[in-house]
Amino acid sequence: MTRLNELRDNPGANKTRVRVGRGIGSGVGKTGGRGGKGQTARSGVAINGFEGGQMPLHMRMPKRGFNVPNPKDWNQVRIDRIQAYIDSGKLDAKAVIDAEALVAARVIRRAKDGVRLMGSEGFTAKKVTFKVDYATKGALAAIEAAGGKVELIPAKQPWKKAPRAQ
Repeated sequence: MTRLNELRDNPGANKTRVRVGRGIGSGVGKTGGRGGKGQTARSGVAINGFEGGQMPLHMRMPKRGFNVPNPKDWNQVRIDRIQAYIDSGKLDAKAVIDAEALVAARVIRRAKDGVRLMGSEGFTAKKVTFKVDYATKGALAAIEAAGGKVELIPAKQPWKKAPRAQ
């Protein structure tokens, strides 16, 4: 049994800190382990990818793909979730179901750039009319099989000019 006056840390548990730049005899004197002069001898060095003035590798590589400058942010809603809201009475199946109706029923938080219907199973409501921006093939097939219909809102195309008045 150990006594209180015999308690010790495990060997090597507490290392003594190396005091850098305290003379030649310490082994880390003069430059303090930082080598000679230059950028890396200074504090605050941030040279990720810097190649000494040569064009860095990530800038030499070719660019790939295309990034849309202003992408659309859609509300993606599964049709089985809409069915659950219809069954609970929060959505009226007789009215047209559009973004405003989905927000009012709290299916979605806010109408972003439009609504996309997803999924292909779990929809049984009869004669439901949707007015949305997009619907997958499976969602269209499931809704039409149940006797409903989907009206797609035509997309706005800002790059196309309006036809001239004659």
